[in-house]
Amino acid sequence: MLQSILFVGIGGFFGSIFRYLIAYYIKLNWSPIFPVGTFIVNLAGSLLIGIIIAATLPEHLNQNARLLLATGFCGGFTTFSSFSFEFFSLLQHEHTGYAFLYAGSSLVFGLLFVWLGFHFGKVI
Repeated sequence: MLQSILFVGIGGFFGSIFRYLIAYYIKLNWSPIFPVGTFIVNLAGSLLIGIIIAATLPEHLNQNARLLLATGFCGGFTTFSSFSFEFFSLLQHEHTGYAFLYAGSSLVFGLLFVWLGFHFGKVI
């Protein structure tokens, strides 16, 4: 059990750092009303988790790799709480159209990217 916790923790550590760096870079270079940083990170994480799940099917990588990469890294990399806060913030600032565009496109494209990642991961 302790080994599993360590794999998840190490993956989460690096995932959180990558999320911060990507969001910081995007905010530095581009500051639209639409929360692009979280949107990109969540879509990239969706694609990545699809690849990881397909690549860690029983005949491929072991359970520890799945804990490190899917549960840890992707769990730390993607962020539902930031998504929720940004959606709420858009509503508070009366950007209702952007808020629902953000929510809808995050859901639709997130699911699409998991599906694409899964099929891509089965090929590699």
